[in-house]
Parts: sequence; structure tokens; C-alpha cells
Amino acid sequence: MTELTEKKLTGTLGPGAIVFMVVAAAAPLTVVAGSVPLGMALGNGAGYPAMYTAAAVILALFAVGFVAMARHVPNAGAFYSYVEQGLGRGAGLGAAFLALVTYTAVQGAVYGYLGFAVNELLVSYGVPSLPWWLWTLVAIAITGLLGYRHIDLSGKVLGVLLIAEIAIVLLLDLAVVAKGGSDTEGFSTGVFQPDTLTSGAPGIGLMFAIAGFIGFEATAVFRDEARDPDRTIPRATYAALAVIGTFYSVSAWAVISGWGENAAVAEANANPGTMVATTTENYLGSAAGDVVQVLLVSSLFACVLSFHNVLSRYLFALGNAAVLPSRLGSSHARHHSPHISSIAQTVTAALLLLLLAGAGLDPVAEVFAWLSGAATLGILMLMFLTSVAVLLWFRRSRADTRVWQTRIAPGLGLLGLAVCLVITVQNMPLLVGGSTTLAVVIDAVLVLSVVAGLVLAALRPTASTTLLGKLE
Repeated sequence: MTELTEKKLTGTLGPGAIVFMVVAAAAPLTVVAGSVPLGMALGNGAGYPAMYTAAAVILALFAVGFVAMARHVPNAGAFYSYVEQGLGRGAGLGAAFLALVTYTAVQGAVYGYLGFAVNELLVSYGVPSLPWWLWTLVAIAITGLLGYRHIDLSGKVLGVLLIAEIAIVLLLDLAVVAKGGSDTEGFSTGVFQPDTLTSGAPGIGLMFAIAGFIGFEATAVFRDEARDPDRTIPRATYAALAVIGTFYSVSAWAVISGWGENAAVAEANANPGTMVATTTENYLGSAAGDVVQVLLVSSLFACVLSFHNVLSRYLFALGNAAVLPSRLGSSHARHHSPHISSIAQTVTAALLLLLLAGAGLDPVAEVFAWLSGAATLGILMLMFLTSVAVLLWFRRSRADTRVWQTRIAPGLGLLGLAVCLVITVQNMPLLVGGSTTLAVVIDAVLVLSVVAGLVLAALRPTASTTLLGKLE
């Protein structure tokens, strides 16, 4: 029982290791292969790469206040700890439950896609087809094993997988640039043309772009395991945004340039699922196209491993704060990991995916699409609440009087997030396969998760998302 007495996570993660965790959660190859064609087809066509830049700017403005307040929040609770300090205990508990639902949704979405992708990959090599959920359960077991161990092990695994998936996309980018773009049109200039940027539905394009950044805020979740967190967390946050934003913008532009603007939009509408693999084959050969399929699987696995670590630390923080059972707040005596939370998270992920599989849902068209749509709205709700909390807390506490860090940048970020939130709510049916009923159900679940926190706050006056109840 001695292993249950330790309540502290430890580690020596520097900015680079945390950036690996965060960028892996963003699943860069998955976004380039999946979201870029959809953003082009449903958004603003050849102007879509600029939406990643716009999303990065909005999130960077949000991050200014987020990072400024990070040094004043003593625990690794991330969003919900900030919301409690700025908006009160009830709102903080509501944000905590909203965060759990949101990250469970995004992890479930990727697990569904991963099971399907593994089966398709193995079938292409002659392995008999098996139900997708079997491969998902294998992935959950491996993820759970890594999550049980010290965070440094996950960091090393994520580093290797991330380098591989980024490398193949960068090779494609370089090949397109070296050739001078498509034979017919050369390099795309749509991102510099106002009429192209505003064509189609740029709001929907921005919505898809924002979804590609889910997980960047996880830098603060690793506070307890960071080396010199007051310096490491801000550096990792800004670095993650810069890396993700630049990578997506350049890669989306390269894919469009590789086809030519008109041909790229046509291909994105006709074959969004295979567009990037086909582009890779055209510029790097058929073997590289096969490599993309393999690395897509590793990208999805890196994503679920990263979100497993984030969710485990959320459960750990809430267990220590007496919001959830205290056993979840235990850390392993040798691995210094949230091992009980990791086990709980592994079990809940397996049960969720078995439930979805038992309902006969398609792993991509339904499991992935529905849950990722819910996660996109959930994360925007969390960031919006956090932005409001940051502004109010700095105004009330006067702990930091720098105008840019505490008022201007957070205020501009709040406006940008409000626009994204409205667009996402309006287009939620699009994200979940065109079902208005399902969109309403998802909206209701997310709102009810916040209400559950408010109810808990009323029923349990001692429940709090922060370990100390007040800022140090």
C-alpha cells in the first residue's frame, strides 16, 4: 500500500519534451491527411492554409493571458483551475467535467479511427480482416501500459513517432517546392488573394483549422513534471503553437501547390481521404505513399498516447482535490506516474469503445466524426471560459499589472474565440454527419457536464478543483 501514499508527480521535462507531447496530441500527419482536404472542400478552397495562420494568431493571443496566469496557479489542473480562480468554484468544477468529457471524446474519436486504420493497413499486406474494435483494444492496452510508467518513457515514444510523421510531410513539402509546384499553375498564391481567402465558407475553414490545434494547452497539465515550470511552460506553449501553426500552413499550401489550385479543390471534393497519399505518390513515389499509410497509424497512436497522459493527469489532479475518489490522486512510488488514474482511464476508454462498437457504429464516419465534432465544440467552450476567467482574475487580483499580458491580448483572444464558438455551434450538424438531432444531443451533453459541476459545488461545499483552495 505504500505506493498509494505518494501524491506528487515528478519529472525533468524541458520545453522540447513537452512540445513533443503537445504536437503529438495534435496528430500532424492525421490533420494534414484528413482535415486539410476537408477544410479545402467545405471551407475556402485554395485560401484554406491561411486559416491555420489565423487560428494560430487567435490561440496565441489566448495563450498570452493563459501563460501569464500559469505562474499563479500552483497545480497542474490546466483550464479548470484557471476557471475556478476567475469565475468561482462552481464554474471551475463545471469546467473540470467539461474537460473530462471533451478529452474523452477526442480520444475515443482517434481510437475509432486507429482501429480502422490498423485493420486496413494489415489487410493491404494480406492479413485477414478483423473487427476494427479488436485492434482498438490492442492499442488501448499498449497505451495503458505506457501511461502506467514514468512520463519520460511516453515522451521518448512520442518523440520517435512524431519525428517520423513530420519527416514524411516535410519531404513532400520540399519535393513540391523543388519542382516549383504543379506543372500547370506553379505555386499557389491563393493565400495572398483576398477574393480567394473570402471565397466559399471561410468560417467553416477556420473551424476545421481550430480543431487541428486541440491539445496545445496541455503544456500546463505537465507542470508538476516540468523542469523549472515557470520558464518551461510558457516556452513550450508558444513553441507548440508556432510549430503547429507553421507546419499546418506550409503543408496545406504545399498540397495545394502540388495539384494546382483548381485541381486541388476538385480532388479535395472527390477524394478527400486519399488526397495526401496520392500527392505523396506523385512527388515521392509509390513507396512513399505506402510509408504515409504506415505513419498515419503511428500518428494516430501518438495522438491517443498523448491524450491518455493528459486525461490521466486531469483525473490525478481532481483526485487530489477531492472532486473525484482520492485513489485517483495517487502516484506510483517508483514510476512517479498517476498509475491509478492511468488504469481508470484505460478501463473507461475500453468500455466506451466497446459500447460504440456494440451499437454497430462505423469507426470513421460515425465514431470519429461524431466524437471529434463534440471535442471541437468542447475545447472552444473551455478556452472561452478560461479567457473570461483570466481577464476577471487579473482585474480583481492585480497580481500582474502589465496591460498587454492581462487585458489587451486576452481580450482580443476572447473575441476571436467567441467568433469561432458561434461558427462551430452553427455548423455542428456538418461536423456530425448532417444530423441536427445529434448536434443538439452533443450540445446538451457538453452543457450538462458544466451544470453537473455547478450542482456538485452546491452539494459539496468542500469540493474544489485547486489543491490549495487559493493561489499561492
